[in-house]
Amino acid sequence: MVDSIVNTLGAGSGIDTVSLVNQLVDAQFAAKKNTLAKQNQTLSSQISGVATLKSAITDLATGLKTLATGGAVSTSATSSNPGVVKAEALAGAKLSGLSATLEVRQLAQSQSVATAPVADRSAAVGTGTLTLTFGTATTANGALTGFTAGSAAPIDIAIDAANASLDQIAAAINAKNAGVTASVITDADGARLALKGKTGADQAFTLTATEDPGAPGLAALTVGVGSSGTTVGTGAQDAIVAVDGIALKRSTNSISDLVDGVKLDLVSAAPGTIVNLGSSVPTDQLRSSVNDLVAALNSLQSVVKAQTSASGGPLFNDSAAKTLQQSLRRFTLTPLATSTTAGAPTTLADIGIGTNRDGSLSVNADRLTAVLNAYPDAVEALFRNGTGATGGGVSAAFQAIADAATNTTYGLGASETRYTKAQSAIADAQTKADADKEVVRARLTRQFSGADARVAAYKATQSFLTQQFAPKPTN
Repeated sequence: MVDSIVNTLGAGSGIDTVSLVNQLVDAQFAAKKNTLAKQNQTLSSQISGVATLKSAITDLATGLKTLATGGAVSTSATSSNPGVVKAEALAGAKLSGLSATLEVRQLAQSQSVATAPVADRSAAVGTGTLTLTFGTATTANGALTGFTAGSAAPIDIAIDAANASLDQIAAAINAKNAGVTASVITDADGARLALKGKTGADQAFTLTATEDPGAPGLAALTVGVGSSGTTVGTGAQDAIVAVDGIALKRSTNSISDLVDGVKLDLVSAAPGTIVNLGSSVPTDQLRSSVNDLVAALNSLQSVVKAQTSASGGPLFNDSAAKTLQQSLRRFTLTPLATSTTAGAPTTLADIGIGTNRDGSLSVNADRLTAVLNAYPDAVEALFRNGTGATGGGVSAAFQAIADAATNTTYGLGASETRYTKAQSAIADAQTKADADKEVVRARLTRQFSGADARVAAYKATQSFLTQQFAPKPTN
């Protein structure tokens, strides 16, 4: 109906009333449209600013956590002979002053055996029950010469016609997850069942067979004292390590309970060879980390400053962004670790990180060097994860700032929710304004249509009267 009216508008008056209606409607709603557009643009900038700050904060928090837990700024354990024993600091260990001697007299090893070869690894060996028993053993010339069962209950492995080949028997043993790994190895003589236990003297094992009367053959896989069909490659034994001259045994070659705070990996047995354990303070890495931290904090402060600037910063009036800015300014004075040593540093300011007039941070190199020389452990503690309200180190302290800044109740997370809701409300207002605009357009169109119709009527009357009173032609 409106379209038909619009198409005929101006027919009576000769005025382009379609254009006139559109201009009137646009003029009436222009101010509101511009206001909504500016508000939407402002909110978009605020949402983008929040996302930028959250990303920058999260990235730095992640980097500091990696630094604190990665071991790069922690005192490391050193070995004078890594070819015999390697040393590694355990997480959170304090190794300052570490000094010990080691002698690796024997490596831990596992029992390994292989059965006599068979021609076809896929052929049935026999059926019945195989029983694994763990304990301690003695070996000589590729055979078990003695065995004492341990306290662990024996483990039975049922072998029937469906799993009677070497491959299937190996799979059945592995399925028990009993501590013995089975595989099938082959050479020119045929296929053998190979078995290997865990390291440690008490991880020796026997494998006995109880055969089904109608399907013998499993006895060929027997591992035990006096069995002639299997060959013992290595016997189960403990590692023997002398620490400061005291011989100690362990069931594995990776040991974390011989020297406090140190994980030892035994590489080779070397009776008579003394290996010295010590520690190395990562002074250069700590110095580099301090400078890297200052650069990262300055970069973050620049981002915050740009977003909260009074001259165009989208988050100038955002309370969460302001709080973050204040937290960063106080960060160098935040207690990061506890110390019982008089004069030892507990804050970033104590190690030479100061605040410049413009708010940026800088490092007093002489102060940092002096503190590293005097209190290397305390500086390390500032960068290493700890516990307690004032003992968490740089990573934990900054994570607290990050958590508060991104909080969805009062931090930037809440700001983001508020801006997003406001933007959604503007979209709704814009939709309503568009609908109101069309209502006004329809109303004006009807009004101009009526006026145009009256003008057309007046013109028709004028034309009729003109014709009636026009002079008559004379003959």
